[in-house]
Amino acid sequence: VFKFFMSIKIDYSKCCWQDGKCTSCSCGDACVGCVEVCPVQAIVRKERVEIDQDKCINCGSCVAACKHEALSF
Repeated sequence: VFKFFMSIKIDYSKCCWQDGKCTSCSCGDACVGCVEVCPVQAIVRKERVEIDQDKCINCGSCVAACKHEALSF
């Protein structure tokens, strides 16, 4: 299977998830953003948002879902 390597990048200075919590609102665990829209569960929230590039299919769903424009190709 050929995979086009145009990986998703995270600009952590724009990302609302910092130090294990949302810093832009009080959504807590009810956030509906990049993690929730990923069809292959390649994105997780830990201390910060992390993308498993091996799982990522570069569909762009997370880029479109990010209200803070922290994700890009």
